[in-house]
Amino acid sequence: MPFISKDWRSPGEAWVKTEDGWEKLKVLECGKRKRCSSECSNSSEICDSENWASSTDITETEVPPHCHITIRCTREIAGFNGLGEAVKRLDFRSSVRDRRRFQYICALLRLLVAGKGIASLPGSAQRLLLQMLEEVASHVCEQQQNINILRGLAMQLQKIVRQENQKCWGKPLGSQSLWNGHVQTIKRIQDMASHVTINEPGPEVRPKLHELPEECIREIILRISDYHDLESSSAAWSLMAALVSEQRVWRELAQFHFTQEQIDLIVVKKFSNVERKDYQKIFHELRRKYGIRDDHQYAEVLVLCRFCCCLFWPSAGHPCIADQSPDFRARLKGTGTEIDAQPVPPAQFLKYFSL
Repeated sequence: MPFISKDWRSPGEAWVKTEDGWEKLKVLECGKRKRCSSECSNSSEICDSENWASSTDITETEVPPHCHITIRCTREIAGFNGLGEAVKRLDFRSSVRDRRRFQYICALLRLLVAGKGIASLPGSAQRLLLQMLEEVASHVCEQQQNINILRGLAMQLQKIVRQENQKCWGKPLGSQSLWNGHVQTIKRIQDMASHVTINEPGPEVRPKLHELPEECIREIILRISDYHDLESSSAAWSLMAALVSEQRVWRELAQFHFTQEQIDLIVVKKFSNVERKDYQKIFHELRRKYGIRDDHQYAEVLVLCRFCCCLFWPSAGHPCIADQSPDFRARLKGTGTEIDAQPVPPAQFLKYFSL
């Protein structure tokens, strides 16, 4: 006999009306953006008055953004992962304005836009994706930084508009009104990308970059982790070009991205007969052989807790089962098992949702 829930939208789930539509209460419990309506006009807008009272108490408390996912389906554990729900639970939209997470979010957006396209995503995920893109555009315009990232995303969106995004029987796949709204959002993003400019600080702002001593500029260069940025900076200024050519810069860059065993192997294999080691060539040889690790390209990367199968931001943490159960933690210490988390690059994150 079929089970009939109190709420027709989903069996056993409490739903709350927000500015973006109806959302599950469990999703709204996570994240820093509390966009719930202040009151419901009548009791039918969520399951019942008791759920509404409990939802009000829960959303007032701060819960670290986290999302439980299904790694693989078994007889005991069956289910699927929803991209839209994960984006909300992990608070991606607010994370755009976090300088530690900005590069990671933008890399994820590039993969989503350049992959199968917006049309392959569910309607709610499409709306969330474009909201995140618009948030990126707004943040770049305000901060006047990472303009190249915004323009690259705008160019990818332009290709989607030109192709009218995977037509089916002569029309865009999905709702026509939804797609028209997407086109308007894409045009707003492109308009912001085309009008954003970098304003030079006024003459009263001191010191300027070219007024800094050579030691300060060297320290700035030593903190650049992307070799593309190093090459671009050397083309911008003769002093930077001289500093970038120093062996110390490329030696520390190689040590940051690769292990000492990998460096020694390349040096012995290809540079053992060279009297003076050229670490720029050594770095590029290491890059071609081993590649650059994704978790070294970003200030903060999503991680997966291998005990509770939970995605979370390391700076925020998550309610782990090992922390909630002292007995479980004691058993882990007894077995000598360490509680660690596995970094999840953007491409790996999308694999959890079959993208």
